[in-house]
Amino acid sequence: MFPALAAEIAELLRAEGEPLAEVVANLPYHGPCTCSPTCVNLLTAPPGSSGSSMIQLERDGTDVFWLSLDPSLATITDIEVMDGRDLGPGARRSGRPMPRT
Repeated sequence: MFPALAAEIAELLRAEGEPLAEVVANLPYHGPCTCSPTCVNLLTAPPGSSGSSMIQLERDGTDVFWLSLDPSLATITDIEVMDGRDLGPGARRSGRPMPRT
């Protein structure tokens, strides 16, 4: 995945006492979500892997990430980047498979 992004997410999860902080650095990257042209989700599991649970992470009272979890709550299946940051070309749809970074 994106190392700086993973580190920031892990830091926010640790601040919440969330044990999922320890899995973030090893999440695979399956590319950007292709459900719509405006979707800002980064897939860390194959499409359709998410359950109904989510963790909302805030910085200074503003949502920065929404993390979807698998049905067993054991891993993060996608990351919605809420603050509009540009993650670079690896996070954009191009019609080609995305490289793992």
